[in-house]
Amino acid sequence: MINKIIENDVYSVGVKDWDRRIFDELIQIPDGTSYNSFLIKGNNKTALIDTVDPIKANELLDNLKKLDANIDYLVVNHAEQDHSGTIPKILDIYKNAIIITTSKCKDLLIEFHLIPDEKFKVIGDGETLDLGGKTLEFIITPWVHWPDTMVTYLQEEQILFSCDFFGSHLATSELFASEDIYKAAKRYYAEIMMPFRTIIRKNLDKLDNIKIQIIAPSHGPLYNNPEFIMDAYKDWTSENTKNDVIIPYTSMHGSTQRMVDYLVDALIGRGIKVKPLNLTYTDMGEVALDLVDATTMVIASPTVLTGPHPNVVHATYLANALRPKLKFVSVMGSYGWGGRMLDQIIGMIGNLRVEMITPLIIKGFPKDEDYKKIDLMADDIAEKHEKLGIIKNN
Repeated sequence: MINKIIENDVYSVGVKDWDRRIFDELIQIPDGTSYNSFLIKGNNKTALIDTVDPIKANELLDNLKKLDANIDYLVVNHAEQDHSGTIPKILDIYKNAIIITTSKCKDLLIEFHLIPDEKFKVIGDGETLDLGGKTLEFIITPWVHWPDTMVTYLQEEQILFSCDFFGSHLATSELFASEDIYKAAKRYYAEIMMPFRTIIRKNLDKLDNIKIQIIAPSHGPLYNNPEFIMDAYKDWTSENTKNDVIIPYTSMHGSTQRMVDYLVDALIGRGIKVKPLNLTYTDMGEVALDLVDATTMVIASPTVLTGPHPNVVHATYLANALRPKLKFVSVMGSYGWGGRMLDQIIGMIGNLRVEMITPLIIKGFPKDEDYKKIDLMADDIAEKHEKLGIIKNN
């Protein structure tokens, strides 16, 4: 199905992927996704902005045929294959098409698709391309989320083609997003963009003086209320956290479970919002989502062959890789006969710029003195949240 973005020769020609459930063999996407591609017909020239994942190439080509498109320029905002994978087929059919992209993206596309050098026109930050009554402006936005990325701005219609910036993994028949998009967009940010939040803030600043009527990302629905998603990104990328504690945990024989349950109640009693995440059942996308706003994370694990449980290793590695804006971290758990579980977990979180709250590792089931120590941990967390001013403002 072809959707017009507006009634002025700007078309959405991308493809929905209703059934996809994992992305990059890494990220779970419970609501499918879309590969958005856009056709702009000027008075003199026509440009296609991005292509689609190669598994959906034929659907994109069918959409272009329905519009009787003759592509002069192929604008590539980002070289990752879900955007660029159909470029070889596009160039085979539209033999005179020239690729417009950044120098870094050009290098990647040559490596990925063996495209000859003469098919490229490299642009710099702020350069424009006149299609005849429609002017494309190119704004380089590195590390959103690769070093090659840029966004494309259609000046006359004030449409920002933002590539992965502001995207969401969501397949929907609606062209434009509703407020229900918030969680899907936040999860997308958490899984893909969060490690680069400091750089993303700078790239958001580059868009401040541009009048934007529509944001058209490469995944998920479009935004005809761009302030909604831009304000969300400003919040997510800020240094501000909420009165939230997350506890990713696994328990094998009930000891760690008892500790977690007691800490949850203790934190609730101190006015703190807490979310235990049983890693036996919780997908890592939910962990990433909850890391966006959390002030404190308590990692809880039993000891398995002298180290942390593999589920906890996975979650700890993820948190370290995503570099959330956590302020505090602690560790709790149990062991039977010994091990180095605590040392190994601490060794895995070197990327996190956090203050360590005194850990609690016990032998066997928790005893009365252990519960008292959990109360002290809860007191410490509450005191630190109060100093940040987030309990009374929550």
